[in-house]
Amino acid sequence: MSLLRDHDLARAFDHASHTYDSLTSLNPGHHGGLLRSARRLRLPGDGAGLHVLDLGCGTGASTAALLRAAPQARITAVDASAGMLRRALAKPWPARVSFLHLTAEEITAAGEEPFDAVFAAYLFRNVTDPDTLLKSVRALLRPGGRLAAHEYSLSGSRAHRALWTAVCRGFVVPAGTLTGDRALYRHLWHSVRDFDTAPAFAGRLARAGFTGVRVAPVAGWQTGIVHTFLARNGSPTPKEQNR
Repeated sequence: MSLLRDHDLARAFDHASHTYDSLTSLNPGHHGGLLRSARRLRLPGDGAGLHVLDLGCGTGASTAALLRAAPQARITAVDASAGMLRRALAKPWPARVSFLHLTAEEITAAGEEPFDAVFAAYLFRNVTDPDTLLKSVRALLRPGGRLAAHEYSLSGSRAHRALWTAVCRGFVVPAGTLTGDRALYRHLWHSVRDFDTAPAFAGRLARAGFTGVRVAPVAGWQTGIVHTFLARNGSPTPKEQNR
């Protein structure tokens, strides 16, 4: 199948937004995996004095994970789907969390100050040009700033690929069909299957100029299917090296 891209994908998420939280709650590793990846940013001082970008925030599950991992950080959360953002905005947030209706590509032109960290969950396999977006993310980060990408990216083993196909055929696509969002959940299945393996995406990060690239699996049934990718924008400052 041809994957959904750009405005077609945003519209599909708009339509699915009213059932998205209910469906993801059926995945026992969804929220725990997001929190694990957010904590892997290792933001010091509970994030006090830091400005963090949640890139592709959806209904706010990744934003909530960031708040738990760095409760004192200022967070700017952006998403291309107006429907998903409406769901996020309907939830209670502290004043230091703000939301913007922007695509990942548009945030670089929004005039925001350099960020201390970027958290991107389930984003890079959904964009048309991940290499260009990675360069934009680097431009958004201050020198030494941190990136954590929480992404469906298969390990490369045939067993993990087969497990992902079985889960999608047996549960993900049928559940999405019941809610009227079959195209979106078929996109999820195929976008993961066709995206970089974890080693390949780590290489893509390095080629984009990120340093200290590391890959860590999430726990539970998603091991080998979802990974955290950690990197920096260049070398850390002397202050960062002491943290």
